[in-house]
Formats: sequence, structure tokens, C-alpha cells
Amino acid sequence: MSRALQLAERGLYTTSPNPRVGCVIVNHQKIVGEGAHLKAGEPHAEVHALQQAGVLAQGATAYVTLEPCSHHGRTPPCANALLKAGIKTVIAAMVDPNPLVAGQGLSYLQSQGVETRSGLMKTQAAALNPGFITRMAHQKPWVRCKVAASLDGKTAMENGHSQWITSDAARLDVQHWRARSCAVMTGVGTVLADNPQFTVRAFRAFPDARQPLRVVVDSHLRTPLDAIILQNTPILIAYADDTQHRAQQFIDLGVMLFHAPDQTGKVCLATLLRHLASLQMNEVMVEAGLGLNGALMAQHLVDELILYYAPKLMGAAAHGMFALPSMSHMNQAVQLNIQDVRQIGPDIRLIAQPVYAKD
Repeated sequence: MSRALQLAERGLYTTSPNPRVGCVIVNHQKIVGEGAHLKAGEPHAEVHALQQAGVLAQGATAYVTLEPCSHHGRTPPCANALLKAGIKTVIAAMVDPNPLVAGQGLSYLQSQGVETRSGLMKTQAAALNPGFITRMAHQKPWVRCKVAASLDGKTAMENGHSQWITSDAARLDVQHWRARSCAVMTGVGTVLADNPQFTVRAFRAFPDARQPLRVVVDSHLRTPLDAIILQNTPILIAYADDTQHRAQQFIDLGVMLFHAPDQTGKVCLATLLRHLASLQMNEVMVEAGLGLNGALMAQHLVDELILYYAPKLMGAAAHGMFALPSMSHMNQAVQLNIQDVRQIGPDIRLIAQPVYAKD
């Protein structure tokens, strides 16, 4: 199963909207076939592994990181392929959260005399596909918020100057997270202040990566028509009102617009995320300022934080990381479960998941 998980990682940048899946076929304690799903519409991991195994698949055991599918999608059901090849045992790391599968693949195989088990290295398998699992289970993408800050938690000087806080090594590491994301989200304030591109630029490091959808949260459609972020599709702007009658101008530029006002006249972020899930966005990376970062955190919409800390101090007047509501007691603070801490060049990268108080 460990080898199957390694194979699944080959699709880290390419399988969306499908999950990353690996498969290993073992006969008489020897690996006779292995494969990974690399791209939506192409053969699944089980099919690649069966092709490599050939006749040695007869009576063998298949280790797969996700329950074999049992429905017709872009490709035929993998459960049928395993059965036809004569696989005797199927061991899945986890059950597929897709309602079209959801245990039916393993149940079907079991009904046909195939021994099935699930749960082996489930935690590691789930970590490969947080966005797919969240989208299927909760109809929202996995929201990963990236922030670059000084050691005193500042993201820009008082006058807004912020380039560059972190090192080249940290910025290259960001490209890795951006490349695996289906969408990159920012706020109009960042667009106005920095005029960013938010494209995957290190293609030598990620040659198979596709450009993520860029999403701008712009309540009043203030994005300049000559902004660099508009020069490359795909791009979506979420807005609340169009009092300046600019919508058609964005449409003429090929921009997708999504109207999602909340009761305060701002963009309803929960509605926007549900819309992105309907567009089959698995992982959304937020690269924004303290306003959007804070709003997402306050509404319990952030699933993971990627925090880069540079070895410098920027002072009390500099901009912070999250514009959260005022707190008066320590029990109001957002608790974090730290998943990983490591040094990237001279900087420190911290990965954490918020622990929200239950309503």
C-alpha cells in the first residue's frame, strides 16, 4: 500500500477533478503490476496495473489507495476490470466518498466472490486527496490559506510595501502548492496593491501542471480592466453589486462573473465556495491580504494554513495576517493543530489546521 501511495503522488498536479489514486498488484508476494491515475478521462490506476500484470493478475491481490469505482464515468468501472482479470483480493486504503461509489465498488466485488478489505493506511490516503474528499462530503473545496509574514506576524509595511518578505526558496515552494491547486483565490485589495499574476510560473519544476482558475473576490467590481490577472484565462470574479455597470466589460474580456451578495453587501464566501465545488474545484489556495484571510477564518471556511515566516521584524504598525473580530478572552482564540514545521531556505514553513469551536 505504501508503494501504491507513492504511485498516486504522480498525479499530484494533473488528476483534477479526479482523485489521485495508485494501485499495486501482488502475486505470490511479488509485485507483478502497478499503475497510477494521471489525468481525468485517461485509464484509472487499476487498469494500468492490470495491463502490466497481464495473466499474473489471476488469483492476485490488488492494493489500491481508493475504493475501485463501480459506475460508468469517462471510463468503465474498475471493479469490473478487476473481476474480469481474476483478482482474488482487493485491499483499499479508504472507501470512495463519491456518492456514486460510496462502498458499492467493494460490495459488488464481494458479491462476486472477491475478498475485500479497507482501512489500510487510510490516513495517508486521505491526505493525498483532501479536496476531493471535502468536495464529495461537504460540497466545498479544501481551502488552503497561504500567508508570507515576518516573525512578528506582519505581511506588509504600513504603506503597503510587501515585496519580498520571504526568500526565493520559499517562493518556489509556494509554486508547488499553487500547481496542485485547482484555483487560486485573492481579494480585490491585493489586485489593486500588487497587480499579481497568480499563475504557476516554475514549469521546469512542474512540467505537467495546469494553470489554476484565478478567483478574485471583488464585491463592487473595482478590478482594473488592465490588471495583469485578467490577461490570462481562466479567471472568475465574484461580486455583490455592479453599481458602476462594468459587468459587460469583464465579460467581453472573457472573465467569468459570479454574483453572490450577502446581507451586508459583500460577496458571500460560503456561496462562492459551493459554486467552486460545483465547478469541480477540489483544492483552493488563498493568496490574499488580512481582510479576505480574516473573513474566511472568521466564517470557519479555512481548512489549512501554509505559513511562511521570514527571519525579520517589521514593527507594530505593519499589516497583520488576519483581520479577525476583536477578542477579549484567550478561549476565543482560534486553536491550530500544527501538522508540519520545516526550514525552507532561511525561512520557516508551518502547516497547520484550524480547530474551530463548535457552534
